[in-house]
Amino acid sequence: MEYWDDIYLELADKITVEMPEKQPDIPVIEWVDLWHEQVGFLTDELPFPSPAVFISFILLSADDKGLKGQLCNTQVDLYLFYETFSDTYQGSVNRAGALKYLKALTGMHKLLHGTSGLNYSEMRRVGMNREDSGGAGNLYKISFQCMIDDMSATPDYNEETVNDINLTRDTVPVAVIDTEPFYRIDQ
Repeated sequence: MEYWDDIYLELADKITVEMPEKQPDIPVIEWVDLWHEQVGFLTDELPFPSPAVFISFILLSADDKGLKGQLCNTQVDLYLFYETFSDTYQGSVNRAGALKYLKALTGMHKLLHGTSGLNYSEMRRVGMNREDSGGAGNLYKISFQCMIDDMSATPDYNEETVNDINLTRDTVPVAVIDTEPFYRIDQ
């Protein structure tokens, strides 16, 4: 990974393209964005369609690996938001919507747990819990942990033209092989 947007774009693509292809029975995620507590400020924020997934990154630890690179143990939080449905009891009108929401939670787990991508490796789920949405709808956070090889701070070496060096081709010297046997002298 060279920039954090690399992993963000890769995860967004997995959620919006791969998940519907691999799991056609799962509701299609309509909106993917970075998490900044949009759900708690729905009246002030730009409206977004539902179901929506918001992505957050937390650096848990980093080990240096030379040339300013780091191996980062990272937590990736996915916030799944689904429109409000008040009655989900057996036989209720909104029960089907609740079951779709739970299928979407399962679908994200199936999509990412035990995977590696171009910008991360060793993805595994480490938590899942309900979050307060301020009464706006259902909001769950699924936490994954993965390793990210962060090379974003490494120097960018560009090719340059060198004018002061001349290269000449010459004959390559022939190696002389000593054919005398090797004798060990013990004293």
